[in-house]
Amino acid sequence: MVSQPPDWNAAVAALAGCRLLVVGDVMLDEYLAGDARRVCPEAPVPVVEVATRWVVPGGAANAAGNAAALGSRPVLGGVTGADAAAEHLAWAVRAAGVEPDGLVADPGRPTTVKLRVLARGQQVIRADTESTAPLSGAAAEQLAGWAERIAACADAVLLSDYGKGVLADGLAARVIAAARFAGRPVVVDPKGTDATRYRGATVLKPNLGELGDLVGRRVRGPGDVLDAGRALAEQLPGTAILVTLGAEGMALFRAGAAPLGLPAAHAQRVFDVTGAGDTVAATLALALGAGLSVEAAARLANAAGSVAVSKVGTAVVTPDELRAALADSVPAFAPLG
Repeated sequence: MVSQPPDWNAAVAALAGCRLLVVGDVMLDEYLAGDARRVCPEAPVPVVEVATRWVVPGGAANAAGNAAALGSRPVLGGVTGADAAAEHLAWAVRAAGVEPDGLVADPGRPTTVKLRVLARGQQVIRADTESTAPLSGAAAEQLAGWAERIAACADAVLLSDYGKGVLADGLAARVIAAARFAGRPVVVDPKGTDATRYRGATVLKPNLGELGDLVGRRVRGPGDVLDAGRALAEQLPGTAILVTLGAEGMALFRAGAAPLGLPAAHAQRVFDVTGAGDTVAATLALALGAGLSVEAAARLANAAGSVAVSKVGTAVVTPDELRAALADSVPAFAPLG
């Protein structure tokens, strides 16, 4: 186990072998890619001549895939439909090195699918198939019971909430309670307006928009971030609030403590932010499970995020890529405001 790592290579090595429970809104990310050399005669849109197509895990499944790519042993729980997309998702999850033991089929809803069409490397459209309705009682109980059992033997827990209904109606609270009882850290990638359902988590990781939703106000400039971060930390005592600010880095808030700021890690070039939040959340949870402090875990996750945005589409970060990013620079926290 690692506390405050003097060697970032040792910190990356410590992520391998950690058992991470990921529960949340799983998705199938489907890509169609090709060339666009003419305009459709039926409407003023490009005609994409599809040359390749592929699928990868998305949402909570992408977070689990990122954990696997870093050498950990993730176990994934979520809800799919009883459809062909669910079979494709299970295949993609296994191909990413993730155990899909907790995927529960709910026949009353479709598997969430995000279809992206790329022309010459640029996304031209996205089409979503999804439901945000509450889970059926049977599916919710099956997933919650499974997650409570796994939380007791995991090294860390990640709740990945995309607002599709999986973590509503008390399921998040049940998993957090089980993890706390077992002494396991819990990271939450939140969504929605009810922060209280994440009470008891170790770290809450909202982005700027999610922070505003959670505190019920618009968050724009640095002053808004300070006020909103402090307010959310006071609402959730005992939970660290790590706000991701894109090119501005991160901000860390705790009740009764001075806020801290973390500059963004260097990225060679930003190609695509798709899935970068999943990368940050997974790395953060693994680092806490490996025994790093919240500050050290955030710095590691900050570097992983800088790698993720340099890739096109939903992608994962490898240990070698993370080591290279850490060798480039590891920004440190400093007082904020």
